[in-house]
Amino acid sequence: MTEKWTAEGEAVTALILDVFRLNGRLISAGDRLVADLGLTSARWQVLGALANAERPESVAWHARTMGHHRQGVQRIVNDLEKEGIVEFHPNPHHKRAHLVLLTPKGKKLFDSAIALQTPWVNSLSRGLSLEDIATAKKVIDRLKAHLEPESENAR
Repeated sequence: MTEKWTAEGEAVTALILDVFRLNGRLISAGDRLVADLGLTSARWQVLGALANAERPESVAWHARTMGHHRQGVQRIVNDLEKEGIVEFHPNPHHKRAHLVLLTPKGKKLFDSAIALQTPWVNSLSRGLSLEDIATAKKVIDRLKAHLEPESENAR
């Protein structure tokens, strides 16, 4: 006999499908928002990871933080480096895994993207309460924690 969904399992399945749909729409909206800056959502996401990191980190570290494969992030970082948007610095802890930093050009580009994002996200958030947003974030954070490889619940 095949196991049946619990009520929670069915609800989380519906939520996952909605998150997939939301992700697709966010990527499309992000692509449109920053297209005139020569960015895509993927490139913007990498810039954001670099801009918001507490300290310079390797591509592998950023990929883990973003929940992406290292190879995909590496390809984007290599392209950004060719355009002078990021630069590599020696990593004192690893000879081959260089640290990635935004250049002044990259910082300016990221700031320009945020200047476009701010009014957009303010408009998008109209009608949502801070309490509802906090609840949604809490649920997403719990699901992410359950999916972490080292999580007991991922087994």
